[in-house]
This record gives sequence, C-alpha cells and structure tokens, in this order.
Amino acid sequence: MPDLFIDGTWRSALDERTREIRCPADGSLVGVVDEAGGKDTVEAIAAARRAFDEGPWPTTPAADRGDLLLRVADLLLRDKDALARAESLDTGKRLVESEYDIDDISNCFRYFGRAAAAETGRVVETGTASVDSRVVYEPVGVCALITPWNYPLLQTAWKVAPALAAGNTFVLKPSELTPHTAIHLMRLLEEAGLPPGVANLVLGAGPEAGAPLGDHPDVDLVSFTGGLQTGRRLMAAAAGTVKKVALELGGKNPNIVFADADFETAVDMALTAVFLHSGQVCSSGARLLVEDSLHDRFVDELVRRASRIRLGGPFDERAQSGPLVSAAHRAKVEAYVAKGLTEGAVLRCGGARPSGPEFEAGFYYPPTVLDECSSDMSVVQDESFGPVLTVERFSGEAEAVRLANDTIYGLAGAVFTTDEAKAQRVAARLRLGTVWINDYHPYVPQAEWGGFKQSGFGRELGPSGLAEYREAKHIWRNTNPSPQGWFA
Repeated sequence: MPDLFIDGTWRSALDERTREIRCPADGSLVGVVDEAGGKDTVEAIAAARRAFDEGPWPTTPAADRGDLLLRVADLLLRDKDALARAESLDTGKRLVESEYDIDDISNCFRYFGRAAAAETGRVVETGTASVDSRVVYEPVGVCALITPWNYPLLQTAWKVAPALAAGNTFVLKPSELTPHTAIHLMRLLEEAGLPPGVANLVLGAGPEAGAPLGDHPDVDLVSFTGGLQTGRRLMAAAAGTVKKVALELGGKNPNIVFADADFETAVDMALTAVFLHSGQVCSSGARLLVEDSLHDRFVDELVRRASRIRLGGPFDERAQSGPLVSAAHRAKVEAYVAKGLTEGAVLRCGGARPSGPEFEAGFYYPPTVLDECSSDMSVVQDESFGPVLTVERFSGEAEAVRLANDTIYGLAGAVFTTDEAKAQRVAARLRLGTVWINDYHPYVPQAEWGGFKQSGFGRELGPSGLAEYREAKHIWRNTNPSPQGWFA
C-alpha cells in the first residue's frame, strides 16, 4: 500500500523511489516505504494550504477538535501492541521502552484533547464604556512538523496533537530512518474522522523531502526537533518569509552530584540519565559533574554497574540497552570517543564494539565512561548522542554552576544534594530549560519543554500548551462610534 498521505489520499512518490527500513539490532528488513521528493512535498503543502484556507478544520469548534484528539488517544491504546512493535523494529529500542512510549503518546493526545477549548481568550479593560476589547486565539496556519528518529512517535505526538488542537493543518516529515509509526498515526487520524488535507505525510531524507518546508511561502510555522546544524539551516531558510520557528536542538546536559547527595539514588539516576535508550535522548545526562571529595568512590561504583549493563535486541527480555540507530551514527559515536581519548580523557569502561555473533549484524556500542575530563575538551562540549558519559570534578557550588553552564547548549540537567537550599540556589543559576532535583528524565505534559542558548526556545514543543500553534488577536469594538473631529 502507498505510504505518502496527501490531501486525504494514500499515494506513491511521484518519481516512484522507495527506501528499505532495516532493524538496527540485526539488519533484518522491516519494510520498504515510499521516498518523497521535493515535488511531493510541495503538493502536500498545497493540500494543507487549501484545507486551512477553505476547509472546515480551523473553524471547527474547539470542543469538537478536542473530541477527535480523544478518539485518537483511544485508538493509540487499541493499537498499542502493533505500534510498540513497529517502534522497536525501526529504532532497535527495547520493546518495554516502546510500550511505555505508546502510553505517553496516548496521554499526550488526551491532554491536548482536553486542553483544546481551555484558552478561550480574555477581555482587555479599556476604561471606556462604549468599547469592548478582547484577545482571541486563532490557529497559525500551515505547520511543517519535522521529527527525529530517537522517539519517533512521541516526538510526532508532541507536535501533531497541539497543532490539531489549535486548528492548524500540517505536513509531517518524520526521520527517513523510522517512518512506520508515523504512517500508522496517519491511518488513525483518518479513522478518527479528520477532514482531508488537514494531515499530510511525506517520507524521505531532509535534503529532498524536507527542503521545501523551510522556505515555502505557504508554510506559516516550522517545528523541528533534531541536530543543531540542521536547525540553523531551517531557521535561515524560514527567515525569507519570516515564518514562526520552533526548535529543539539537543543538549550537552550536566548532571551535578554534590558530596552530600544520597549515594545510591545518585548513582542509579546517573546511569539512567545517560544510558537510557543507549544515550540517544536529547536530554541525556551525558556530562557528570561530581564534587571532588565524592569523585573516586562515586565513579568507581558507576563504572562497576555500567560495565554490567547487558546489550540486546528489542525482544530480548534480558537486555537492558539496545543498539544505536545506524552504522553511520555508531561511527560518529566511535569517533567522538577516540577524540576524547586523544584530548586526555581516561577510559574507565566500554570504548569498543561488543564481540559475539549476536552483535555482528547490529549497531551495538557499550556504555562508555570517560573520566578526568575538563570543559575545554571537545568531548565535553559536543553532543555524542550515544551511550557515552564524560566525568568532570568540581569543588563547591560556584564551580559546579560555572562548569554546568559552560557549553553552547541549555536544554536540561540535574542537581543531586540533600541540602534543599543548595539545590534551589544551584537550580536557579543554571541556564537550562529543565532542571531536575534529585531525579532525572521525568516530564509532564502541562510543563514547558525547551531550552536556553542554542538548544532552542524556552516555550518549545513538547508538550508546552497551545501557545506555539496559536496566534493571539486583539479585537477592539467601539459600541458607540461617532466622528472624532481631528480634522475639520
């Protein structure tokens, strides 16, 4: 069956190109999907434009839009097993992680389904009896939604659900490596009764399928989650037509552990922070900052546990961590570690591909710890997006804050201490979009998600409410107009 969804119709790419999708765990063929080119994307943009300008969705009552999202939330749970399996086959992640993701995805649609009618506008006091003044909220228009490969359907939900709740139309371009759950979601939106042209799906690589989304004049907003360099290019392309831009560009996230932290909790959380999903998480705690007096004991224990993490495929119930997403990405991580060692980092565990026949066909890389790092090293500054932890020492609050803020990124991070006042002081000084205290990775749909500095924007994406996908309009109404007499 064709895989592109444009103007309510499933169709093949105009030039009939296809792409094989293979599982990163063992190289097995998952499927063959259509590969869009620029002309396909332009047609999808035109369909979304017509649906916004002429179709019913932008003027559908907010409560009805919310009801559709609630139906989608139910359908996601109905198809949970199939979606989780497809997600694991595309990404190589453990099935149990994918199952958790589908629950989060359903909750995301449910949250925005309920929130759709919450922002009803506000009255502005003018002090004039004959004037009423209101701010109302309207959809932005046509949204280009570009999602990454590490949490394919969750990242898609973070964009699609609020965009639809606000009354927008969209063109979705998921990563070319992990398309199958995006295809499934389009079928669920169709089943739920979304009008034709509101949701459009193009598959393929960024330079071909994604290129028109940045500079096309009929696109009103570009929402992108991914790498910094691509984000910069999209922002530059969007400048020509002054589009709204929402970016989440990753991070090099500090995990600060003070000597008075609860030892067992901090070690456990440090492992989760960096090795969950093989480190392929934008908020991964890839920089461990440990107070001098605790360093040796803490790192020794962390290395002992990291060395025991068991690698395996998505359906291996004994596995604790899976493969990286592709051969190219593994090569990037390997180069990153090699450079760190030349810069003076000390390898404490990992650092080489695992041996054994069960790993030969997949893109596995073990949990790796690089000790005795400093903030002037590129291995500390650059995002590896893999199971690689750099360790730095600090002495006191001031140095911890200085080191933590000493990168171009500002997405997320954590503070571990039993001193509540110290935790609050340090958290307040961190230039990060999310700061966890004595925890790592949890989020709630009601909270902001975004970053400072070059990690993106503070009111970004996932899920931060409807603000990114709505326009605020001020309506001033004079109920007793008369000549003003400025000119005779």
